[in-house]
Amino acid sequence: MQRSIGPLALLAVLAAASLLLAVMVGSVAIPFSELTAVALGQGNPLHQTLIFELRLPRALAALATGGLLAVAGALMQVLLRNPLADPYVLGISGGAAVGALLAMLAGLGTFVVSGSAFAGALLSTLLVFGLAHGTGSWTPTRLLLTGVVVAAGWGAVITLMLAVSPAEQLPGMLYWLMGDLTYANSPAAPLLVLLVLCLLLLPLGRSLNVLARGSLQAAALGVSVRPLEWLVYIMASLVTAVAVTTAGSIGFVGLIVPHMLRLVLGNDQRLILPACALAGGTLLVLADTLARTIIAPEQLPVGVITALLGVPAFLFLLYRSR
Repeated sequence: MQRSIGPLALLAVLAAASLLLAVMVGSVAIPFSELTAVALGQGNPLHQTLIFELRLPRALAALATGGLLAVAGALMQVLLRNPLADPYVLGISGGAAVGALLAMLAGLGTFVVSGSAFAGALLSTLLVFGLAHGTGSWTPTRLLLTGVVVAAGWGAVITLMLAVSPAEQLPGMLYWLMGDLTYANSPAAPLLVLLVLCLLLLPLGRSLNVLARGSLQAAALGVSVRPLEWLVYIMASLVTAVAVTTAGSIGFVGLIVPHMLRLVLGNDQRLILPACALAGGTLLVLADTLARTIIAPEQLPVGVITALLGVPAFLFLLYRSR
């Protein structure tokens, strides 16, 4: 694993640089010299407020959310043996969206909206797993098809809710559906979940490498396939729920980042998974910085930026794999 130190160190430097850029850039630019003064407890009080109460918490939340989505995407692709799988393929974001929109329609606060989104994501996870399992065991294909159908059902419910919602509540609901980090000012929980996730996945790297080659080969090599698949599914679902709860539905991060890293680093999950945590976080921090500065002082949903970046990147990957 000595060869993994270099790429991971480079990705860590890029993540730190993206955080630094996110703190400095905005409708009020903060020069590096002033940033150093603020870090030492000095500097302009306005800049201290901008950094410690607004920009840094939001950037850390984006780092954690992007990392969670990228790792969840890599896990889903291993579980389903499908390179097109992403964190939202099993309808988790749909369940979270329904829970969050119901709380918004009821006029509840941000904390309740986040809790409702997490509850909806867990409900969708249990629903997909229960339907896919049925009276026998589930297969990756059955799980994928069940998730697609459940996601379509959640989409219909979301469309109905938007159609009957009061006009004054529609902007906030649409922003949440497109991904928004405006109110993500408490990064401690997603950062802690990301750290715990990486620590849990470290000893599973070899088993995941074998599982990615197929369940029969994994079983022949002594891997407990069914418990490992359950663990991967539960972990991917829970971290996706945390990410959606933090920032709404942000697409393409969990799909594009694992693909791009495999092209550069190979398919060793012991390297890919921590690299996804760093690269996914860096991508979302940069996307969120662009979203809040491109038409400042107005802000775009960060999901719009990730889609604009992800679509051409995905088409390029398809072109290369012809």
